[in-house]
Amino acid sequence: MRLSARLDRADFEGPFAQYRQFAVQRMERAALIATDNARRQALNSIRGAMAGAALGRLGNAISSTSDLEKGRGVHRIGTDGFSASGVVFVRSKSERTLGAIESYIQGAEIRPVRGRWLWIATDNIPRVTGRYRMTPELYNQNGFDRKIGPLVFVRSVNGSPLLVVRNVGVSVAGQKRSAKSLNKRGVPRKGQTAKEFVVAFVGIPRTARAARIDVEAICRSVAAELPNLFYQALGRI
Repeated sequence: MRLSARLDRADFEGPFAQYRQFAVQRMERAALIATDNARRQALNSIRGAMAGAALGRLGNAISSTSDLEKGRGVHRIGTDGFSASGVVFVRSKSERTLGAIESYIQGAEIRPVRGRWLWIATDNIPRVTGRYRMTPELYNQNGFDRKIGPLVFVRSVNGSPLLVVRNVGVSVAGQKRSAKSLNKRGVPRKGQTAKEFVVAFVGIPRTARAARIDVEAICRSVAAELPNLFYQALGRI
């Protein structure tokens, strides 16, 4: 009895090509999910930090997106590589908002835009009017020169510039920001006492605003979690 065998070269690529393609597709999907989760974490952390720093609703000007959200898929690199990304950005186009965010993130020195002095409202008058910080221009524009009284420029005993309002009424209980004009008879309103003058604004040549939010540190922390986010996503696919 005689046995014989013949070995032919096999096509090894064929049996594994489908498996390889499936594995790559899983990794691509996991990368898209991981970067999408990362940008959401970064956005929530930045907004939370802003709220914790008493920046009001300024965090609402921050937004984010990702390749997954946009339905773009991964970005091809060469023949075998790919990348996926998420991004956090400022969606507001307001120069005022952009400047505020930049100063709270990076710190800034604030100088007067018009005139010699940067005017800071005291606690005798409203701190804001509408959504804006009170300034002498807005004070007059929004009718506070009638509600409280016209601003008068004076110098303090040390030479600092002041804007005062003469002959006003203030809260008897010492409540802040309570200054109001006297009534038509020249007497204070109910619950108020007359004062010869109150200081409405103090003038300074410039001021520095310290950074309150470390966005780079937040993003580095989230980036360090990307491998874990990737493997978590891979395990769920």
